[in-house]
Amino acid sequence: MLLRGLIRTRGKAVNLNEFDIVVVMYHYQGHIPIKLLGFDSGVNVTVGLPFIRTSVDHGTAFPIAGKGIADSRSMTASLYLAAKMANVKYAK
Repeated sequence: MLLRGLIRTRGKAVNLNEFDIVVVMYHYQGHIPIKLLGFDSGVNVTVGLPFIRTSVDHGTAFPIAGKGIADSRSMTASLYLAAKMANVKYAK
């Protein structure tokens, strides 16, 4: 695994396509680029828990609930990642 960091982004453009994963120190630091660049497919992962926890990287969207207009890509990506993590964690 190739690791790179600490990357200072102040005054410098970063090509996120160079990375498979980005680790941030604070929740809000990761949300800014994800909401700008991958709102429809962003996944939030919480590590350090005794169980696998993934979630969509946006809110509940109550105003459009039940109207059949919600985009399911982020939920699908969240479930897919949780399944992949479970396969690794529980593989025997």
